[in-house]
Amino acid sequence: MGVLGGYLDLSRDGNHERLARLGLPDFQNPAQLAEWIGIPVGKLAWLVHRCEEGQRPADPRSAHYHFRWLKKRKGGYRLIEAPKTLLKTVQQKILREILDLIPVHSACHGFVMRRSIVTNAQPHTGKRVVVKLDLENFYTTVCHSRVVAIFRSLGYSREAAIWLAGLTTAAIPPGLDVPQDNIALLGAYRGRHLPQGAPTSPTLANLSAFSLDLRLAGLSRTFRAQYTRYADDLTFSGSQKFLHSLPTFLQLVSKIITSERFRLHPRKRQILRNNQQQKVTGVVVNSRVNVDRDEYDRVKALLHNCILRGVSTQNHDQRPDFAQHVLGRIGHIKHLNPVRGEKLLEMFSRVDWSA
Repeated sequence: MGVLGGYLDLSRDGNHERLARLGLPDFQNPAQLAEWIGIPVGKLAWLVHRCEEGQRPADPRSAHYHFRWLKKRKGGYRLIEAPKTLLKTVQQKILREILDLIPVHSACHGFVMRRSIVTNAQPHTGKRVVVKLDLENFYTTVCHSRVVAIFRSLGYSREAAIWLAGLTTAAIPPGLDVPQDNIALLGAYRGRHLPQGAPTSPTLANLSAFSLDLRLAGLSRTFRAQYTRYADDLTFSGSQKFLHSLPTFLQLVSKIITSERFRLHPRKRQILRNNQQQKVTGVVVNSRVNVDRDEYDRVKALLHNCILRGVSTQNHDQRPDFAQHVLGRIGHIKHLNPVRGEKLLEMFSRVDWSA
């Protein structure tokens, strides 16, 4: 590492050979990074709040994110941090030209090209037992230093990795409105973290969990079980023998998750035996991948009411693209069960969507 004027030069410890091998753009300092993005270096510094106290926005108006608290179905809130136009454009470039070129673990199915909730569910079909666990605060657990480590592992200098991490993480500003019954939530968002809403966050979260996936997949093979992960949803499945070994297996899973600096959600563990409905990321897996009968019945009833009473009586959320929304739900059902999907499409064709 070089020294300039008595200071360590953090831009000289990059690995050019690794970057070339991975087919990644090679830049090692802020000026080169700004040139690659296509903006002045001063604009780059503005995007990462380089000159502001604590390198965070002074208030919500000066932030580069739009903030919105979203109420969870089962109580509590999550913060959606959607990047504003310029930062979103920069993040999309980082995603397309850097992150999308890096493979994730084969057990990872969320936000991965040619993988889906269906490929995530398929390994768990016809199993005696399915075990579902949930990682708590998945995105906020991935802090700035972990993102720096990801970019460093690709071959970027520490200087470049710090700036890339600044562009892909967020810290909430002082004065942000918070739901009054959830003030405690602020702690999770004060430090720099992956923002839920940024295009780069899903892939960075997957890369951060690579070691976790590697260890859990290895443990599962030892117990002759299957393992997949879709974002923060972990799924394991296996035979009667695996069912008997669950007390030991789950203790080991918990230790691995903790040692990888993630946290298990204490109230979201499910153990589903094959004498009950087994669902993985919304897909029924008891004998084969199939649609949830309740979802099929809901869409069927919705279409029936649209035919009899009109579309306006069913569009309770006032969606401007309600027909496309319904068609998307039908498409999901058809993907899992073509026969039922065709029945719904026939009903869809009889609805007067212009009314």
